[in-house]
Amino acid sequence: MFSKEDSKKIREEFWTSFGKKYTHKWVLYNTGIKEVQLKFTFNNDFAQVSLDIYSADEVIQEYYYEKVYALKSILKDEYLKDIEIDKNYLLPERKEVSRFYVQLDSVNIHNKNHWPKVYEFLNKHMQPLENFFMEYKEYIEE
Repeated sequence: MFSKEDSKKIREEFWTSFGKKYTHKWVLYNTGIKEVQLKFTFNNDFAQVSLDIYSADEVIQEYYYEKVYALKSILKDEYLKDIEIDKNYLLPERKEVSRFYVQLDSVNIHNKNHWPKVYEFLNKHMQPLENFFMEYKEYIEE
């Protein structure tokens, strides 16, 4: 078991080393659409690459979810065939988002032996998700 401080250092080390290994400037939060973000997640159970939709206004969140969901076939056929879709994904902080994601199970951020596999997974899946978003951004935001 790790203390909170040790865990924080390990997480920082992972993300710093990931950024050095893959120097690509990821879109992530800078999508240009406040309610839509691209995210990396790596914790004690899994790693994820996701497109998250969140708004305090349920109508706006539904709007953006429906726009991306309408592109589901293109997303699966041309970008990420294993994409999962969860309209009501509950985050650990109890916030509900609409999430389009791919996940790698049975990895742990505290196990450095898992890191190379997770580096590859994150890079391999964010690249096409980012490409999809950039290709269809205009449609999503109109």
